Amino acid sequence: MELRFIGIDPNTGGEGSPTVWVEEESADLVVQGETADELLNALTGGTEWVPGHALGVPAHETVVRIPARMVPILRRACDAAERRAEELR
Repeated sequence: MELRFIGIDPNTGGEGSPTVWVEEESADLVVQGETADELLNALTGGTEWVPGHALGVPAHETVVRIPARMVPILRRACDAAERRAEELR
C-alpha cells in the first residue's frame, strides 16, 4: 500500500494535523482529522438522516471532523483520486 500525500491543515501547530492522502492502489481518500466529540457522534449516528443508512456508527467506522479551511485540500485530493481511478481502469 502506498499513500500519496495531498495536504495538511494550514493551521497545524503541533497539537494536531488533519491530513489527506490518496491510496495509490485503490484511489481511495485517506483522511486524518479530529475525532468527533460525543455530541457530533450522537447527531451523526442517532438518526436515520439518509434513506437506507442504519442508525448508529458501526464499530469499524468513526466520524472525523475536517476543518472547513481544508476544503481546497480535499478538492485537490478528490481530483487526484479521480485521476488515479482513471489510470487504474
